[in-house]
Amino acid sequence: MHKFLSIATAMVLCGASGMAFAHNCPNEMKAIDAKLSTNPKLSTEDAAKVSKLRADGEAYHKAGKHDESMKSLLEAKKILGM
Repeated sequence: MHKFLSIATAMVLCGASGMAFAHNCPNEMKAIDAKLSTNPKLSTEDAAKVSKLRADGEAYHKAGKHDESMKSLLEAKKILGM
């Protein structure tokens, strides 16, 4: 019984941490938007890539695909030097 409780507790904690991570998508989008509002010096290609990654991140977030959303948003932040 004790082993079962330990396993159940670990599963609940893992699930909770995933939910917290999923809700960070909007904060990442806000950070990208704030950086873009400063008109960073980017090549035309990089600017287009950041815009696409930002849009993809939002679409993934709305679809409930938070891992994919964070991947896109973090790649956009990397290009922006964040």
